[in-house]
Amino acid sequence: MIDWDRVTELRAEVGAEEFAEVVDLFLDEVETTLARLGQTPGQLEDELHFLKGSAWNLGFREFGALCQDGERRCVAGQEASVDPAAVRASYARSKQAFMARAAEFLSAA
Repeated sequence: MIDWDRVTELRAEVGAEEFAEVVDLFLDEVETTLARLGQTPGQLEDELHFLKGSAWNLGFREFGALCQDGERRCVAGQEASVDPAAVRASYARSKQAFMARAAEFLSAA
């Protein structure tokens, strides 16, 4: 569900202190996008693209893959087959898994 190697890599790239800010920004931006996901006609593909990139950047592998699948469906003209509730549920599971181990990555050590 979570690519912990990617989490470790990102933390090393940005530094321990900046990593907490990256996580906060990620959570804020993703949750803002999820709140409006699919509500604006014609925006679902772009929203899923944004979520996919954000997810993979922080190692949310399963969530990112689901967003990629939805994005591909939109490109193929199958936007109606995308289930925003399933996307939100995948994020919630991924966030829960991430937060269960977050302390080891968010410490300034």
